[in-house]
Amino acid sequence: MKDIENFEFIDRMSDSDALMWSIEKDPLLRSTIVTVSTFEGSLDHDRVRHQVDFMSRAIPRLRQRVRANPLSIAPPRWEFDPYFDLAYHLRFVTVSEGATLHDVLSMAEPIGMQGFDRARPLWEFTVVDGLADGTSAVIIKIHHSITDGVGGMKLQLALFNLSPDDPTPELPDAPEIHVLSQPERVADAVSHESRRSAGMFADWAKRGLGGVLGVLTDPVGALADAEELSGSVVRMIKPASPMSPLITERSLSVRFDTLQFPLAQAKGAAKASGGRLNDAFIGGLALGLRRYHEAHARNVGALRMNMPINIRNQTIGNQAGNAFIPARVEVPLHPDDPAEIMKKVRTAVLSARDDPANDLMELLSNGLNRLPTSMTSSLFGAMLKGNDFTASNVPGAPIPIYLVGQRMLSQYAFGPNAGSAMNFTLVSYADECFIGANIDPVAVPDPDVLMLCVQKGFDEVLSLSPTS
Repeated sequence: MKDIENFEFIDRMSDSDALMWSIEKDPLLRSTIVTVSTFEGSLDHDRVRHQVDFMSRAIPRLRQRVRANPLSIAPPRWEFDPYFDLAYHLRFVTVSEGATLHDVLSMAEPIGMQGFDRARPLWEFTVVDGLADGTSAVIIKIHHSITDGVGGMKLQLALFNLSPDDPTPELPDAPEIHVLSQPERVADAVSHESRRSAGMFADWAKRGLGGVLGVLTDPVGALADAEELSGSVVRMIKPASPMSPLITERSLSVRFDTLQFPLAQAKGAAKASGGRLNDAFIGGLALGLRRYHEAHARNVGALRMNMPINIRNQTIGNQAGNAFIPARVEVPLHPDDPAEIMKKVRTAVLSARDDPANDLMELLSNGLNRLPTSMTSSLFGAMLKGNDFTASNVPGAPIPIYLVGQRMLSQYAFGPNAGSAMNFTLVSYADECFIGANIDPVAVPDPDVLMLCVQKGFDEVLSLSPTS
């Protein structure tokens, strides 16, 4: 699983990646991703060190730091860290005998709450030994500007194996280091912006020609399309308040929790209502969040969800980085019937996926990045903080995978809250669904009650499956 040669790593952030980087002036908008994976046996430290070293050489981003200049006309650059130190990024810890996944999550929480050292590459890797039954765990922390969930699964190709007997890879040469001088930085920024502007003008020329032809052949339809687009843009960028009267506060703290259920059962439930896995995922969350509000004597008709819509095949192709649109979806919490909820959820998500403003996300990001950082954080933060929750569905490996000979048993991802009260990320791995819940304990002071309600919501959805 080491063949990632087709992945392209460009030297500059995209506008959307740069936006995620710059809005962290407001710490509530940090874009930190944490994953916790468990393995069936003990992980040999020397072999892990070799494997992670291999990964850092095969994936340029893992040896690169971000160099930004507030006066630059171009987005920040990815540049190789001349002082890269693997020992800083890779740590080994041993827990007390009988420790469980819950103990690993408690260890991962402060890791997730700490900001990155922005002078270094944006990742950390912690191996946890000594869990019950001889198992072990790995905590990976990575900044969202490096990759999204789908891209992250591809980058795992440099870390994991398909077989426990795969040979140890030979280390590639370390990357050549060249720290740009200030004149070289200016020249590089001008060159990058010239190329990008030419591409943007060509794209808009095509759009403009299409628009002119549209006005000439169908003026009424062209006017309606323009009105629809402007309304769509307003919906995308307008500030909003949370729809929930209950989960309104926000803080920098997190609590991690997990859920797990069979993939076949979830797909069976979705198919029973004419939908797909994502409908079962969001439907279960909707029913669970309705239960949570009812437990606090609050009746809420809908909540605002932030859901990344994957557009990788439409935009960056094999480029590293992010390729998603942060769609805002008003998710209905009624009726009680799980099949009907899944149908309503599917309609709402598809509507958000087809929103005309989605095509303008990179352009909007470009405009926001031109503003002072404090203003960018304020404007974009006003959009994000109006979300009640975030949900993300990431397809993982469909078959068992291995790290230095040990089979991975589970993989939980804890996406950033980035202004919302909680984030639920589903990773499908082998035959199971693993949901990582990142919960703000100030917004949700009783996370155990929340998780019990969400579990019941998924129980209702999964009961529709023929395999139940």
